Amino acid sequence: MAEATDDRLRLLIERIERLEEEKKGIADDIRDVYAEAKAVGYDTKIMRQVIKLRKMKPDERSEQDMVLETYKSALGMM
Repeated sequence: MAEATDDRLRLLIERIERLEEEKKGIADDIRDVYAEAKAVGYDTKIMRQVIKLRKMKPDERSEQDMVLETYKSALGMM
């Protein structure tokens, strides 16, 4: 039983290690795309914000916009 458990643990660890390597590769690819975007004149900070907003549900985005407008108004930024 212990040997089967040890094999299972080893396989799980190796799988996690492979996935971590894939994740690093994907992160490198994403960084390259941002570098390409910057090289042709796009604002990568804004691109990151747009991507974050696109991940949100419309209701969450509207609520965030309302709170932001409230804060800006309270600080005289309008």
